[in-house]
Amino acid sequence: MADLNEDKWLLIGRIVGAHGLDGYVKVKPESDFPERFEVAGDRWLRKKGAEPVQIRLVSGRFLEGKSQYLVKFDGVNYRDQAEDLRSAELLVEASDRLAVDPGEFHVADLIGLAVVLKSDQSTLGTITNIFTTGHDLLEVTLENQEAVALEQNKSSEKQIEEEHDSMRAKAVQKLRRQKRKNQKKKAPKTLLIPFVESIVPIVDIAAGRIEITPPPGLIDL
Repeated sequence: MADLNEDKWLLIGRIVGAHGLDGYVKVKPESDFPERFEVAGDRWLRKKGAEPVQIRLVSGRFLEGKSQYLVKFDGVNYRDQAEDLRSAELLVEASDRLAVDPGEFHVADLIGLAVVLKSDQSTLGTITNIFTTGHDLLEVTLENQEAVALEQNKSSEKQIEEEHDSMRAKAVQKLRRQKRKNQKKKAPKTLLIPFVESIVPIVDIAAGRIEITPPPGLIDL
């Protein structure tokens, strides 16, 4: 029986549908390594609520413009078999972890990290998902929603001070009133943060956190 301990597995993709009549499946990647989907070898499939099952990847290629891979598995030869795999997770064993270059990270290492505002070291939330379409986006589930409102208004005040000095006094007063109003509103549960160095300058896996420097408007409520 396969061990369901998450420490044993690395999620590399999700099957999103069938392609054609000959058993090909479309895979949304959760890994930046093309060889995970293009090089033949053993992989594991896990359907919802089930144990991982070993399967052999025969071939695969990237679908330009769709950010997906077209993959063929051994023994999956018909469309109905491919459709039966829809929503399954594609896994490899954690011991098969590939080396990454400096400044690159495994998705599994980023999930669960605390997200901290570099400006005042307040905790914004936790990384709960990563979207790899174009530029990587970190999904952050908010914990301290007042900090979001405060950072939003601090950034806006600074921008006004720099760009509209003559109107500063009235505008800052207005923003402070808006801040108090925002703090009473229910904030969104999640935010999307672009995973680029200018916004996420510090990633400390050992400390379990990242630090962000969001530009004005990025974390607006």
